[in-house]
Amino acid sequence: MDSEGVAKYVDGMDEEISGIRSEALRMVWYMRGGLSYETALQLSVAERKIIGQLIQDNMETTKKSGLPFF
Repeated sequence: MDSEGVAKYVDGMDEEISGIRSEALRMVWYMRGGLSYETALQLSVAERKIIGQLIQDNMETTKKSGLPFF
């Protein structure tokens, strides 16, 4: 791989890291202390997807029920 390829690879990894951090912080916020940031960073991709779907399902239930979310 040439230097341009390496730079693109590193940039892609930086974007992936930023996405994981953002996703972890959103999960921590929605879980209201039920999940620490450190633990969220240790989750596998599959676990993050499951928790993300759980959060989405709970948000939809809250909207349908009319109960306050915040």
